[in-house]
Amino acid sequence: MESQKPSDEKTAEKKELKKSKKPGDKEKITELTDDLQRLQAEFENYKKRADKEKQEFSSYAKADLIAKLLPLLDTFEIALRNTKDHEKFVKGMEMVFAQFFSALEAEGLRPINAEGKKFDPYYHEVMLKQESGREEGIVLEELQKGYMFKDKVLRYSKVKISEKIQDKEDKKDKDNRNNPQKN
Repeated sequence: MESQKPSDEKTAEKKELKKSKKPGDKEKITELTDDLQRLQAEFENYKKRADKEKQEFSSYAKADLIAKLLPLLDTFEIALRNTKDHEKFVKGMEMVFAQFFSALEAEGLRPINAEGKKFDPYYHEVMLKQESGREEGIVLEELQKGYMFKDKVLRYSKVKISEKIQDKEDKKDKDNRNNPQKN
């Protein structure tokens, strides 16, 4: 019987501890729940504020670029007024091009120089191949200029590259291998 008394005492002590903890635990849970809800609301507000700031930044960045292009628009207008005088019109178009390119360059645009260089698939796209006395894979002509924006390729250069000149016998062998029915 003595062994049962200590376990009964332990059970009674546990019940008392539970009773004494319950009001404190409920208050703690309520407090933590309130804190969590407050944090969630603050985070939602932060997300909304960040999205709004991002949209404002984007629109103002566009406004800055447009402001830089306004002198270009003015030059275009002047050039179009002088369409009857061919020389003034051509000079106006040259000025428009120079201003436009300068504005884009100031924003981080730069052309990819391709002509005369070795073909590089990271910057060039082959459109044509032409037999040439030059080393194989050299850009002979730039069909469409490519551009980089800061460190990324914005548009690949479309190019014509050199191909090794084949001897007449090599060409016949190649043709025969491609079309065995001709023999």
